[in-house]
Amino acid sequence: MSLGGGNSSEGPNAGGIFVQFNQDCTSLVAGSSSGYHLFSLTPDDGIEEIYGSRSGQETCLVDRLFSSSLVAIVTVSAPRKLIVCHYKKGTEICNYSYSNTILAVKLNRSRLIVCLEESLHIHNIRDMKILHTIRDTPPNARGLCALSPCVDHCYVAYPGSSAVGEVQIFDAVHLNAKCVISAHDSPLAALAWSMCGRRLATASERGTVIRVFAVPERTRLYEFRRGMKRCVSIACLAFSACGAYLAATSNTETVHVFRLQENAERAVEDSAAAGNSPTEPGWVDWMSQTLSAGLVYLPAQVTDVLSQGRAFASAKLPRAGYRAVAAVTNVSRQARLLVATSEGILYVYSLDPTEGGECTLLRTHSLLEPRAPANDVASGCSYAGALRGRLPEDMTESEREHELNTAMTGSPPRGSYDIRDPRHFPPMRATTDTSATE
Repeated sequence: MSLGGGNSSEGPNAGGIFVQFNQDCTSLVAGSSSGYHLFSLTPDDGIEEIYGSRSGQETCLVDRLFSSSLVAIVTVSAPRKLIVCHYKKGTEICNYSYSNTILAVKLNRSRLIVCLEESLHIHNIRDMKILHTIRDTPPNARGLCALSPCVDHCYVAYPGSSAVGEVQIFDAVHLNAKCVISAHDSPLAALAWSMCGRRLATASERGTVIRVFAVPERTRLYEFRRGMKRCVSIACLAFSACGAYLAATSNTETVHVFRLQENAERAVEDSAAAGNSPTEPGWVDWMSQTLSAGLVYLPAQVTDVLSQGRAFASAKLPRAGYRAVAAVTNVSRQARLLVATSEGILYVYSLDPTEGGECTLLRTHSLLEPRAPANDVASGCSYAGALRGRLPEDMTESEREHELNTAMTGSPPRGSYDIRDPRHFPPMRATTDTSATE
């Protein structure tokens, strides 16, 4: 869910600022010419800036670990250097330099992945030691890779070929190759994991078909057709936290939302259990059932096209020409489609979970306009800030591990608490690290 490294053929900041949602879509990060900024989503479809680095260094990549204080950044002035910070303390915990430009950085609660054009580096996020390096990967100028948010299925997906849409799946905990998926005939353009780490969405450079696979079974679960008139460049694929929806942005003004029927039905059941009235199947479900019944009477080529799912919902961006990332989430228990663009704009759309259709634009937020951060604990610090007056390289291993674990402790989202929502409570942390070493 990022603008840059993962899904663009251009540089991370080409044509505007870098924007990315965190792993559970509860916050948004933005990297600009002045540093990086963290925003939280408010219950009234608004945003609140919770931190602004004000470092004066242009940031081309930034990723926040869920709702924690741990942030990984890469600056334009040092594109081969990864900096890991505790943003609330304003301290730089550690930094690592690589042999080539960093094209993407991915985080979960177990691993940190650094993607270069022809290699992937796997760090243990508890102490930032390099556990394994995947060398001589096929040329990957986009820095295309995806890390599962789930530590129980901690898989890394990356292109296995620069000629066809082959996906390599690597187990980042046990440090071995898991499987290979032949996803498309054309080279890959986008990858995305579901929150459970068992579903992988893929798109190719043609941009007409989006597929969802079960991992590690390699079973094709869904196939969606984005369009038939023209090929486009897919910029972002993003699962909703509940797994019921998959959003796709491209170089056009249209954002598509596809519904994963099995998970959508489960989401309706969960909603009913939470006290909401159940909904009846909409016209999209009726049309899907009608088409499926008639497919047996059509030629195979026509059947292949008609059996591909169509978008359940869509949204029109007011302005085209900017790269965009999307997220499907709930705001005050209402379904929302969020789209952030490299222009520095966040669009908030309503999403009808029953009928789908055209999404209504509710609010527009500018990420670049000046605002006073609500939690500007270290607004005057720089990336070179030190722990108790010492540089990161002078810290002992135990001090570094302590700072990393402190930064990783998540804080619940602002607003009302929901005892049924695990995002409102910090994750349980293991007392020992059983990770393998290289």
